[in-house]
Amino acid sequence: MKLSDVLIKPVLSEKANKHSEKMNRFTFIVDRKANKLEIKKAVEQFYGVQVEDVNTWVMPSKLKSKYTKAGFVTGRKPAKKKALVTVAEGETIDLYSAS
Repeated sequence: MKLSDVLIKPVLSEKANKHSEKMNRFTFIVDRKANKLEIKKAVEQFYGVQVEDVNTWVMPSKLKSKYTKAGFVTGRKPAKKKALVTVAEGETIDLYSAS
């Protein structure tokens, strides 16, 4: 797997911001087939930081339904994999830069 395909996007939420500020941890949505070593290499290459630890988990798919004029429409949101990346002390990732 190419390293450019591993990271899909960073997670920007209140909980992810607290992790990044207090514990130097950053959350990313990653490819379902990527393993921890590939995720570590991708983060180090793209952001230029030293990664200490990677934790991953798979978020299961969800059943969603909504009411419309045509009646109830049901469908599924796809499953996704998240990675919690711990960066070395003193380093940080700027997720809000316009680059």
